[in-house]
Amino acid sequence: MSNATLSPLPSADHEVAARLREALLAASFTADGLLDLLGAPAYAALARSETVPALRATRGDTPLETLVRLFLLQQPVPYARVEGVLPVHACVAGGWLTRVGDAGGDLAATVDVRPYGGPDGEDWFIVSDLGCAVGGAGGIGSRDEGVVLGVGGASTTLAGITVRTPVASALDLGTGSGIQALHASRHATRVTATDLNPRALHITALTLALSGASAADLREGSLFEPVRDDESYDLIVSNPPFVISPGARLTYRDGGMGGDDLCRSLVQGAGERLNEGGFAQFLANWQHVEGEDWQDRIRSWVPRGCDAWIVQREVQDVTQYAELWLRDAGDHRGDPAEYQARYDAWLDEFEARKVKAVGFGWITLRRTSAAEPVITAEEWPHPVEQPLGDTVRAHFERLDYLRGHDDAALLAGHFRLAGEIVQEQVGLPGAEDPEHVVLRQHRGMRRATKVDTVGAGFAGVCDGTLSAGRILDAIAQLVGEDPVLLRDRTPAQIRLLVEQGFLEPAPR
Repeated sequence: MSNATLSPLPSADHEVAARLREALLAASFTADGLLDLLGAPAYAALARSETVPALRATRGDTPLETLVRLFLLQQPVPYARVEGVLPVHACVAGGWLTRVGDAGGDLAATVDVRPYGGPDGEDWFIVSDLGCAVGGAGGIGSRDEGVVLGVGGASTTLAGITVRTPVASALDLGTGSGIQALHASRHATRVTATDLNPRALHITALTLALSGASAADLREGSLFEPVRDDESYDLIVSNPPFVISPGARLTYRDGGMGGDDLCRSLVQGAGERLNEGGFAQFLANWQHVEGEDWQDRIRSWVPRGCDAWIVQREVQDVTQYAELWLRDAGDHRGDPAEYQARYDAWLDEFEARKVKAVGFGWITLRRTSAAEPVITAEEWPHPVEQPLGDTVRAHFERLDYLRGHDDAALLAGHFRLAGEIVQEQVGLPGAEDPEHVVLRQHRGMRRATKVDTVGAGFAGVCDGTLSAGRILDAIAQLVGEDPVLLRDRTPAQIRLLVEQGFLEPAPR
């Protein structure tokens, strides 16, 4: 199906969008207002594209119920009810609403408008195609390949891990409904957003206008194609169409390149377009190829002159992966023979490439002038605490510190225990001494790491007042160990605790 079959989009006229925004806010059509009206179960069901609980909760005729049925549930609403809530004439003329039913007595929305709470309590609105507020659920892609989806889990994950320091310029590659560009508008003086789908660029303009945000520089094209050779940025973000699939049937999710080549191209191309100290942050899929270490594969993607932090969050075998994305497209609901043929095609593709599994995760690059950039690749499938933007920024700051301090400088340094760290002692009940000691974070990455008694004792007294060397000398005296030997063997453990965020360099 081509984009020509999709419904016409509203005009991006800022005056009409401002009037509509004012009316939505006046009716408490906000994230908090929805939660109050629907209750947590119905609100959560909407995020799964299940509408029945919300339909049951909006049987009345209050302004908020009217707007929920109109924009979120895509139900026709009598003209007279809408007239008291929205500037109907302007919304119809601007294409946000259309007349339906006998003699045009009802009004229907032309796009999905979903309230979205910004990080500092902003009331934003994400525009997407009808029925596409949540990515994939219900087989959206089976209806039309050119649809523009709203905010799904991947979108919010990327928004949460993005470093949010004030910057002059930000680039959102594959903007979709504009959620990343919207976030960037808060802390970037200039925002550029690109997408292969011109419909997505128009919807991004609607999202920004309806949210009261500054307009972005919108450019059509794939990946870095719309970016001029002389342009560089302080921040690059992308939630690309990373699905590894046979062919490129669905624009919103399938990259159209073989295997994980699209994600590789995206990462490799970011380095030369980053300013010094700038960050590039992506969600990605990567292949686990027989006889190849996945970490080595992703490390090879990292461009020269960049530090990198690669976090694998999930791994699926090829059958799980194929089934997930076949369900996403709704293929399981159609002809069984066609479903089987498509399933076969996925497995044929993986078999030809000797792919045994697919990994999903985050890739963060930072442009650096350091002589030896550092690439950290790790598997972390455990729960984390979003937002993680500050955690990501702090990771690279600690990397700079460790790179600039040899063991002697490290022992002369002062450290303090990071916030919300607890110590756990693990051992058999009744044992005099624990088998081992674990330090655990209760925020950010929520890491846990095993330490020996010296490491636990060292971390416990780090409050920034004494140097690391003096603390170790005191510990050596307490445990009856040679202080020189202790100074020789402990820096590696200190480095690990700093690298993982358990200890922080204390300002002097």
